[in-house]
Amino acid sequence: MPHLEAVPTTTRADVWAVNTAPCTVRYQIVAEAEADVLCRALNLFALQQLIPQQVEVMREDDVLRIDIVSDEQSWHRAQVIGEKLRNLVSVCELVMYQVTCSPSRLQKRSQ
Repeated sequence: MPHLEAVPTTTRADVWAVNTAPCTVRYQIVAEAEADVLCRALNLFALQQLIPQQVEVMREDDVLRIDIVSDEQSWHRAQVIGEKLRNLVSVCELVMYQVTCSPSRLQKRSQ
């Protein structure tokens, strides 16, 4: 079996907000308790080459409460992901808000 090497991934640049600092965003999702909901929600981050900082899921009868914290995207990109989450058929409610913005991370990325 051939030896496999890890390929380093690069952070995808946000062409709509090049000079915007990365923000920490919390998504609070209420969705129907279906087997594929969590995968569909996390896939929206994976398609943008983003790995959420924290994911918590709690099932209450026929409802899933999903809490996702992501800190690698601009506020604009976070809003785009939020709209896509809202459009998932099983999502009943989405609340998203910006936790922090880090100017120092913007400087590190631009160097």
